[in-house]
Amino acid sequence: MSENGIVAITVPKWGMAMDEGTVTAWHIDEGGTVEAGDEVLDVESTKIANAIEAKQAGVLRRQVAAVGQTLPVGGLLGVIAPADVGDAEVDTFIDGFVVVAPDDDEAESGPQPQSIGVHGQTIQYLVHGEGGVPILLIHGFGGDINLWMFNQPILADTRAVYALDLPGHGGSSKDVGDGSIAFLAQATIGTIDALGLETCHLVGHSMGGAVAMQVALDHPERIASMTLIAPAGLGPEINGAYIAGYIAAERRKDMKPMVAQLFADQSLVTRQMVEDVLRAKRIDGINAALATIAAAQFDGDRQKLDLSDQAGRLDLPKQVLWGADDHIIPVSHANHLSGANVTILDGAGHMPMMEKTPDINQTIAAFVASQV
Repeated sequence: MSENGIVAITVPKWGMAMDEGTVTAWHIDEGGTVEAGDEVLDVESTKIANAIEAKQAGVLRRQVAAVGQTLPVGGLLGVIAPADVGDAEVDTFIDGFVVVAPDDDEAESGPQPQSIGVHGQTIQYLVHGEGGVPILLIHGFGGDINLWMFNQPILADTRAVYALDLPGHGGSSKDVGDGSIAFLAQATIGTIDALGLETCHLVGHSMGGAVAMQVALDHPERIASMTLIAPAGLGPEINGAYIAGYIAAERRKDMKPMVAQLFADQSLVTRQMVEDVLRAKRIDGINAALATIAAAQFDGDRQKLDLSDQAGRLDLPKQVLWGADDHIIPVSHANHLSGANVTILDGAGHMPMMEKTPDINQTIAAFVASQV
């Protein structure tokens, strides 16, 4: 921010592989007022499109980049300034703006995945931020720590935020035992112990939501709150064809329709995203681990484990967030957890943390902050 309150909106860096972004839409006209957290425009990378929020209130004085224009990471997209700042000052700011993109050394100095021993296995995790009662992010079936790339840095503004690779996923050991939620929950609480976290807020997505519930049931004294995003374990139905198709897919043409089912907006599914999913699946041992997990937890279109009654009796703050257009687990399951705050997000599918990032980040941040 400049001394006179002028703020640059720049192309963010969503992951190590992102070098540039393309403007796909402006949501605020020039001259429009914005509040901190408002979605100002959409930017698309080779992986996914996402909204960029205003970091402070003011007036959108300039749309520097037009729709369709591609800029490097750090490039100037627009300018927010107080209404009483003169146009000449805004123009001077734009003329003097210098793109400062993170170089390789800077990027490598940021948070990097680490590993820790848990019950004879290796668990990979990533931590952003420090202090406060930490948040632990738990991904779903076939995911990894990269699932949270749009959420973890934002949530880490006020506290430490950990993301882990469950056994059988990402950089963690590929032994998944019997593939049950109980086995994955034991690995998760073991990770919490190994990291020295006395208590933490759990945020679990899909299968990770069921893992979060099992951890909370086994160790309620260690859990400050629980946020479940489109979780498994709250009802019987699940899209069994998706699970089987995901495991079987070995080529891009087979994986693309699987990935597409995760999103309400099909245009978000890029070639790069599909190739990244396939690359992660090709890590030695992952597909066998996923097959073991699927056999343990699903029977066609049915989930074998329903934790709704037990988790509903947990005396701890809990909330459920769900995309209204979820094609993997029915959104109707959102109402199966007694005592939970429920938020349904229109225009989102099974991945609301990627399709409705600002809403998810703000809802989680406000929820955990209210528990302190």
